[in-house]
Amino acid sequence: MTSCILPSASAAHESSAWFDAETHPGVRFRVARISVARRIDLARKIREIGRKVEFLEAGQDPREKLEAAVLVAEIDRVYLEWSLEEIQGLTIDGEAATPAALIEKGPLDLAKEMLGRIKRECGLSEDQRKN
Repeated sequence: MTSCILPSASAAHESSAWFDAETHPGVRFRVARISVARRIDLARKIREIGRKVEFLEAGQDPREKLEAAVLVAEIDRVYLEWSLEEIQGLTIDGEAATPAALIEKGPLDLAKEMLGRIKRECGLSEDQRKN
C-alpha cells in the first residue's frame, strides 16, 4: 500500500489574471485563464473558421487571400470576446471601457497587446500567436 503525505498548505488557483497595459500606462485588464472546459469551448468556436482560413490561404486568388485575412481577424475577435473580462483605467467616448467597447471602438494597439497576452495565457507558440 502506498501512502500519500498531503502538503500542509493548500494550492490556490485564480481563474483569471490582471495585467498592466504596456501600450497605455494606467490601464489594467483581466483575462480568463485556460481550463479544460474553456479550452474545449475555444476550440469549438475557432475550429471551423480555422479550417476555412487554411483552405483560403492555400488558394492563389487574391480575393481568397483577402477573405483569409478577414477570417484571421475574426478569430482574434473570438479570442478577445472569449477571454477579456474587464478593463480598468480606460474610457472610450467618455464611458468606462468594457470588453465589447474595446473590440468595437477601442485603440487597436491596446487590443493587439491584450490579444497577445490572451494567446500567451493559452500557451500558444509564437507561430500560433501570429495566426
